Amino acid sequence: MSVANSQVIGFIGLGTMGIEMTRNLLKAGHTVQAFDVVPHALQAATEAGARVCSSVAEAAKDAFLIVTMLPDTPQVQEVVLGEGGLYANPPQGRIIIDMSTISPQAVRAMSATLKAGGIDLLDAPVSGGPQGAKSATLTIMVGGDAAAYERARPILAAMGTTINHVGSSGAGQTVKLCNQLMVGINLQAVCEAIALGRASGVDLAQMREVLLGGSAASWMLDRLGPAMIGGDASAGFRIDLMLKDLRLVGELAQSLSVPLPGNALVTTQYMEAKAHGEGGNGNQALFKVYDRMCNRSAA
Repeated sequence: MSVANSQVIGFIGLGTMGIEMTRNLLKAGHTVQAFDVVPHALQAATEAGARVCSSVAEAAKDAFLIVTMLPDTPQVQEVVLGEGGLYANPPQGRIIIDMSTISPQAVRAMSATLKAGGIDLLDAPVSGGPQGAKSATLTIMVGGDAAAYERARPILAAMGTTINHVGSSGAGQTVKLCNQLMVGINLQAVCEAIALGRASGVDLAQMREVLLGGSAASWMLDRLGPAMIGGDASAGFRIDLMLKDLRLVGELAQSLSVPLPGNALVTTQYMEAKAHGEGGNGNQALFKVYDRMCNRSAA
C-alpha cells in the first residue's frame, strides 16, 4: 500500500504479535495510534514509530478503524463494550477488527450490540505465529459484514498474505478454532513419533527429514520438529495461549454437542505442561510432557 492511500489506524494490544503487526502497518505507510496497558509495550511502539496513546478512546480518535489483538475474550469485551471503550468511542470508519482468538459466541453477541449502534465488528483471527506477524505473511480468516470486509481488506493486506472472508460474524473465530484443533493434535502426533523414534534409537534429525518427504509431512514437524528434538522450549506461541485456544475449541464443541476426543486428550497434556511451570514456554514444549511420561529428564 502506498503512502498516498494511507490511513490512521488505531491498534490496541501490543504483545508479541501485535507489535509486529503494528510495525507492518507503519511500513505500509499508515499512521498507527497505539495503546496497551503494559508500559514496555508502549515503549516498543514508540520506538517503532507509532503514536502512543493513553487510552482506548484516544487510540480511536481520528482513526479510520481500530484493530485489537488481545489475550482472551474478557479483554476484548472490556475494550469494546467497557467504560471508555470502542462502543462509546468508535473510529471514523465505524469498523473494529478484532484479530485476537476468542469465543465465536461472544463475537456474535458483541457484533449484534455494535451493529445496533452502526458499528461493524469483523472477527479476523490469524495463523502463522510470531514469524508470520513479523514477515507480514499471516493467514487471516475474517467473519462479519461483507461490505465492511471489503473496506478493511487493504489494511489487512499490510499484515497478511492469505486473507479470506469466511462468513458471517463468528465464522472467522470458528475457522481459527478448527485450525487450532488440528495444530494441537498434529503437534501431539509429532511428539509421539519423536518419543517412539527416540526410544528405538534412530537418528531423530534424519527421521524428521525422511518424514518431511512423505505423507506425514506437516508445518509442525517442519518448523517445530528441530526445537523438539533439540530440547529447545523457548517461547514463540506460548503454551498458555494454546491452552486457551483449546479451551475455546472445547467450549464451542460442547455448545454444538460435537464430541472431540482428540481435543480432550491434547488439552489435558497442555494442562500437564502448564502445571509443570511451562505455560510461558513455546508450543513445542509439549514434548516435555513426553519426557516425563517416558521417564526421561528434560533436555
